[in-house]
Amino acid sequence: MIFNFQNIVKAVLFALLCLVLPGRGMAQGDTLVTAQVREQRVVSPLKATMIAAAFPGLGQVYNRKYWKIPLVYAGFGAVGYSIVFNTSNFNSYLKGYQDLTDEIPETNSYIKLLGKSTYTPGQIDQALGSDEFDAQVSSWVEDQLRNAIDYYRRYRDLSYIGVAVWYLITIIDAHVDANLADYDVGESLRMEIEPVPVNTPAGNGMGLGVKLTF
Repeated sequence: MIFNFQNIVKAVLFALLCLVLPGRGMAQGDTLVTAQVREQRVVSPLKATMIAAAFPGLGQVYNRKYWKIPLVYAGFGAVGYSIVFNTSNFNSYLKGYQDLTDEIPETNSYIKLLGKSTYTPGQIDQALGSDEFDAQVSSWVEDQLRNAIDYYRRYRDLSYIGVAVWYLITIIDAHVDANLADYDVGESLRMEIEPVPVNTPAGNGMGLGVKLTF
């Protein structure tokens, strides 16, 4: 008995299609077809928004988007770290500037801010009464400290704004997810896998084609 290779390929493809799309080739009266009615969960956008506003991350829990919860708190962690970092540096440089410009010799927290600078406290702190005091150098150091104070104050304030912005983003995300929870694409969007003829140098054959309908 002689088997046609193309017929074998067609049979295999047909069997494969039956496995991939089991509901397409069955008649309506086929007893093997069973209707499954799934209870659709009702998601309220208003409730999701209110819960998300009450506590960050709860909106994502309500929407069952659990994978977003680490992202929510990672964002808050990032801006929180920025607040701590910039606030700490702002306080250090502010204290250093105050110690440098006051008339109390014992206040010298600015020394640790000089780093590897070649300037000595006697050159920049007039309160020490040192003969090596240099008014020009002292003025330059004061300017650098003021610039650092302004820099860290600016980014500290932006970090606080970042907390509010990220908080708002998490609420908007929960609201949008809740609105899209029951979005139905219907029959307008579907994918079908079907056999298609393929021309090859060895001759005609069959292949699988994917058809997207929008």
